[in-house]
Amino acid sequence: MQRISITKKATEIVQHLKSHYGDLIFHQSGGCCDGSSPMIFQKGEMYLDDSDIFLGEIEGVEFYMNQDQFEYWKHTHLTIDITEGRGASFSLEIPLGLRFLIKSRLLTEEENIFFNTTKQ
Repeated sequence: MQRISITKKATEIVQHLKSHYGDLIFHQSGGCCDGSSPMIFQKGEMYLDDSDIFLGEIEGVEFYMNQDQFEYWKHTHLTIDITEGRGASFSLEIPLGLRFLIKSRLLTEEENIFFNTTKQ
């Protein structure tokens, strides 16, 4: 069972970015404005600390979210998608005229039990 998934369209962009930049990492900080959007960086370019929670891996890319932001999203399944338009961040997709976004749905009862017993 996964807490996070990715659309086909977003997968294509991740694969494109991986071919240009190598290993990547997703992070959602929970800051204001675009800081609350998922951002993708070259692995090693994003400083992670004890306040970042590992949510899973999508397309071979680890996804982390700041614990404060996770408190808002902990009852949801997240899907990474992509849309046209430039965000105001340093995320690698921005020069392509695109930006990642999160779509969510409430966890099912089964998922809720699973994630609450596995401490994810």
